[in-house]
Amino acid sequence: MRPSGLLVFDRQPPSVGLSDIVEFMKILRHCLPVISAAVLWCGTHSSPGGDWPQFRGPGAMGTVENPNLPDTWSPTENVAWKASIPGRGWSCPVVQGKRIFLTTAISATEEEPVKEGLYFGGERPTPSAVHEWRVLCLDLDSGKTLWEKTVFKGAPVHARHLKNSYASETPVTDGERLHAYIGNVGLFTFDMDGKELWNRQWDPVKTRYGWGTAASPILHRDRIYVLNDNDSASFLTALDRKTGEVIWKVDRDEGSNWSPPFVWENKLRSEIITTGSGKVRSYDLDGKLLWTLTGLSSITVSSPFASDGLLYFGSGYVGDKRKPFFAIKPGATGDISLHEEETTNEFIAWCQKGAAPYMPTPVLYHDRVYILLDRGMLSAFDAKTGRQLYDRERLGGATQFTASPLAWNGRIFCFSERGQTSVIEAGDSFKLVRQNDLGEMIMATPAIAGDSLLIRTESHLWCLRKPGQVP
Repeated sequence: MRPSGLLVFDRQPPSVGLSDIVEFMKILRHCLPVISAAVLWCGTHSSPGGDWPQFRGPGAMGTVENPNLPDTWSPTENVAWKASIPGRGWSCPVVQGKRIFLTTAISATEEEPVKEGLYFGGERPTPSAVHEWRVLCLDLDSGKTLWEKTVFKGAPVHARHLKNSYASETPVTDGERLHAYIGNVGLFTFDMDGKELWNRQWDPVKTRYGWGTAASPILHRDRIYVLNDNDSASFLTALDRKTGEVIWKVDRDEGSNWSPPFVWENKLRSEIITTGSGKVRSYDLDGKLLWTLTGLSSITVSSPFASDGLLYFGSGYVGDKRKPFFAIKPGATGDISLHEEETTNEFIAWCQKGAAPYMPTPVLYHDRVYILLDRGMLSAFDAKTGRQLYDRERLGGATQFTASPLAWNGRIFCFSERGQTSVIEAGDSFKLVRQNDLGEMIMATPAIAGDSLLIRTESHLWCLRKPGQVP
């Protein structure tokens, strides 16, 4: 059997003249941007058995294909192990090899229970109790703690929303180092065995209504990017991932937002995408502004993502009428905002003006964008055209969602705050296949490691795996 990807002649190759070589070089010159983009894509997306290095995994897409992954579970079915996690934290687990990493904040006094759902009145005063911020490393095979490090101990400087935590940012790993960012505390980098390599701390900042922080850092090549939109002094900064040295920092005319940045590698260039209630901004890798777009809702939380040459983002704060979701083409410059009645322009492929979610990040799977609304409704759109396939179908009795949906093996998985997972068949029409219930609150988006599904609940980390499968 021939190796795939190799050019093999069954017969004697034809003779090649100078004119043929010239023509080939012309074709190659035009193909180089596409080839480069393909190479970059391969560098940021992994195989089904790969690691889960950041929020929503490889490429921040939240999708894999692995027939060994479970699609049914309960507190007694397909549970490989269940580990107690101290304190409170909504950071998602990330995985490198056999190591699972996550963060938590442990209060010296008992905390008020989390209240599910969307509501007013979640503001709380700054607690006086001492908190201990920890980075945890667990073994994928057994769930045993391999190491844990305290990065800071003291009373919080600012408040948080009742539904937020003091450890909501998801760590990121490059395979050699773990970068754990905790808003209003700092950025801490460890090797895989728990040795601290460097840390970087910034002055604490106020957030809107004292809701706290949540935007996760991202890695790209030799840099780590941190976005901190707040009510004091918003900024985007690039640091050397090996040393922590600040390479550049740009101030942002933005108030508090909770959406992470995203590096979009398209056929023309690489650019850093940041959403915001003021503007969506794109920067080059040196922090120079490339383009802007206005028109999002008054709070942005979900993450941008990209596929097949298009960039996707949106915001849909439940208190706003304006809840747009966009698909963007590469190459934009300047202000690309839509006029009032427009849904497309030179650089906006399509816009669904009332479709975006508040908290969960949509998932793109098999050429369809699935948008999960916080109150338990799912919509689907054609990823290329924006054509609506179905609209706000209810997910049974599951009605409150914060975690982002994932997709594998032809199905979409939506994880409710109450611990129920709705399993939906991927396709142009809505079909609810089943609901799995762990009976514990889920706020963090799960992770996938080989044949294992990792779900962080309020007080545990669950490893779900079919019997006989290896991690």
